[in-house]
Amino acid sequence: MTTTASSPAAEPGGMGFSGYQKFVVAVLAFLQFTIVLDFMLLAPLGALVVPALHITPGQFGEVVSAYAFAAGVSGILAAGFADRFDRKKLLLIFYSGFMLGTLFCALAHTYTQLLSARAFTGMFAGVVGAASMAIVTDLFPLAMRGRVMGFIQSAFAASTVLGLPLSLWLSSHWGWNAPFFLIVAVCTAVGGFILGRLRPVIAHLALRPDKNPLHHLLHTLTTRDYLVGFVTTALLTMGGFMLMPYSTLFIVNNLGISMKMLPTVYLITGLVSAVMGPLLGRASDAFGKFRIFAFGCVMTIIMVLIYTRMSNVTLWTLITVSALLQIGIFSRIISSSALMSALPKPSDRGAYMSISSSLQQMSGGLAAMLGGMVVVQVGEGRLLHFDVLGDILVCTTLASFALMYFVNRRVMGAVPAPVQQRVESEAGQ
Repeated sequence: MTTTASSPAAEPGGMGFSGYQKFVVAVLAFLQFTIVLDFMLLAPLGALVVPALHITPGQFGEVVSAYAFAAGVSGILAAGFADRFDRKKLLLIFYSGFMLGTLFCALAHTYTQLLSARAFTGMFAGVVGAASMAIVTDLFPLAMRGRVMGFIQSAFAASTVLGLPLSLWLSSHWGWNAPFFLIVAVCTAVGGFILGRLRPVIAHLALRPDKNPLHHLLHTLTTRDYLVGFVTTALLTMGGFMLMPYSTLFIVNNLGISMKMLPTVYLITGLVSAVMGPLLGRASDAFGKFRIFAFGCVMTIIMVLIYTRMSNVTLWTLITVSALLQIGIFSRIISSSALMSALPKPSDRGAYMSISSSLQQMSGGLAAMLGGMVVVQVGEGRLLHFDVLGDILVCTTLASFALMYFVNRRVMGAVPAPVQQRVESEAGQ
């Protein structure tokens, strides 16, 4: 029985996925769905959580930031150990902790309880994302990663199309806590599939990773080629996280869109993203990841400047602008994720992804807090200075474009390391 034919390393980028590869992409997409929905859920629920818990927009930003900062710290602490274990086991352990934290969120009824629960959830969520991205990088060559990232990142769209409307409906009938129970149920099913069908991911162990966790962490943090990727990741995250926690408040109070119409907004923009995600991933592999990233930057800048300056618009105007903005954001996320996954060596992937995930969370948390300091809620809820947040996002987008140019030069100039993980031929049957 030969394994070469169905090995990810042996497949050219133009070939289709094997049966096992399709399973891996699907289960990681569902996993990403739960992680994204858990995080994104608070933004559309902000208009319900703020009055229910009698908190200010600034305190709401602290709740969002608690998750992000906890995830950032845990990502750094886990980085030294991330390449010493089977990635499947690491994923299961931290995914179980994430599910438990989400349950605590569902049971929270005070500001302090919710703040603590979000911090606990974030401790595990950051490492879950890093482990799943390391698995993708181990199992798929660079020529296929655009498509893989396109499907996995479509979890953002799925959370918008399915998760957010359903969550808003549940919250309107049984309280804002109810959607978190839904996430726990989905996590249970996803965890069962990972436990039962995902094979051990251990090829990186044969490369003899550094046994000293602190040394491995410091080595990854100080490698010059990795530093550019880390800074780029932080900039990519900051601008978006300034807008996200306050978007619902802006839509309801500034644009005059009722809470009842929010599910329609999320549904249609999510459907656009769900369709465009795989297409953008395929385009990223076909036309070049940096070119798609550049397109995404241009689209993002134009639409952010429009979006943050709107006032009392019609529902369909909001949906059109939001959908175009999502296309720009998805173009950047998918292409940058695929491109930067090629930076670390196989023996450093777990550590690199953990640190990168940590930076994403910490940058996002800092951005959410800064956003809370910039925007001001006046009168009957109207937000002031939301356009300033848009201007900051434009600046971070331009800076990330400049840095991604150097990332692309480094990746395209390097000889791709062979993928070590082999997939048995009968897995595709």
